[in-house]
Amino acid sequence: MIINGTEKDFPEGITVAKLLEELSLDPNKVVVEVDQQIVPKDEYRQKKLSSTAAVELISFVGGG
Repeated sequence: MIINGTEKDFPEGITVAKLLEELSLDPNKVVVEVDQQIVPKDEYRQKKLSSTAAVELISFVGGG
């Protein structure tokens, strides 16, 4: 699968929640887009990813 433009090797059918866990990302601080569709946070545990999915992870950064 492609994550933020880089090919990564994750198991077929991994959920968005598990992917974020594997990447040590806080689900409350990222927006996830899969194949150009934003995934609502309440679907992270159900949304499964294919090996060909294009995933964009957008992190929020505080500061001024």
